Parts: sequence; C-alpha cells; structure tokens
Amino acid sequence: MIERTLIKVGMADLNVSPAPGILKTTGLGSCVGLTLYDPRTQIAGMAHVMLPSSDIAKEGQLNQAKYADTAIPLMIERMVALGASVSRMVSKMAGGAQMFAFSTTKDTMRIGPRNVESCKLMLDQYRIPLMAEDTGGSYGRTIEFDSSTGLLLISSVQQGTKEL
Repeated sequence: MIERTLIKVGMADLNVSPAPGILKTTGLGSCVGLTLYDPRTQIAGMAHVMLPSSDIAKEGQLNQAKYADTAIPLMIERMVALGASVSRMVSKMAGGAQMFAFSTTKDTMRIGPRNVESCKLMLDQYRIPLMAEDTGGSYGRTIEFDSSTGLLLISSVQQGTKEL
C-alpha cells in the first residue's frame, strides 16, 4: 500500500503537492475549495478561498491565498515550479454556500455565489477547464483531493460523502 501524506490547507490558505499526497480543507461554508491538477505529473493544488476579490483587502500585508483573484495565480505559479503545466491543468471545486438567509438582495451578502463566480472567471482567464463542482446550497463541506488520482472527496453532515 502506498503511504500518502495528508497536507492540511487552512482557511485563507493554499498548498500544492506532488503524488502521493492528499490535500484537505475543512469548514467550507461560503468559502470555495478550489483544486487544480496536472494529470501527467500528478501535481495537485488546493486553495481555501474566502473572498472573491483582493480589491476589498484592508489588511496591511495581503494574504494572497484569501482571495480568488490572487490565490489562483499563486497556486498555478507554485505548481509550475514543481513541474506542472498550465495547459494540462484541470480544476474541481466545492463550497460557495449561502450559509445564512438575508432579507436583502444586496450583492455584498452573496459571498458564496460571488466566490464561485470569481473562481470561474480566474479559471477562464487561464483556460483551465472546470471538470466538476459541488457548489451552492446552504451547508458546509470538507474536501480531500488525492494527487495520485485527481479524485475529489466531498463530505458534509447533510449530504453525506460524494466523489468528483
């Protein structure tokens, strides 16, 4: 049996791993867990994206992993440094839930859907196909991504476990 290393990805964090590695993040509510994968080199990346755009950043030192528009380019850069190719990369994502019901239709309250939209926009810019997604709803998720197979395992209390 192959020994696989578990690599945790925290909130507003990202990491990359060659095979055999399992990237895992928990607590995806409105956040998006975005994975990138180069099947030829078996290099994988995962970002736990909290917010759609770094334009709203107020912190002094910008946490690039926190925002879709900065996390995805950074993850691509780190994967390419390990030998991955953008032209072979594919993506999967989960999360982006609307965790709370609001009586307003203001766009600022739609963080989950906006995170999903922003991630898709960035993927389009890099011409990386989105192969599968489990987004939306009103429940949290935990995801694990296997760099040996490209399999994304999604689990939630309400929905059980599914594979993408």
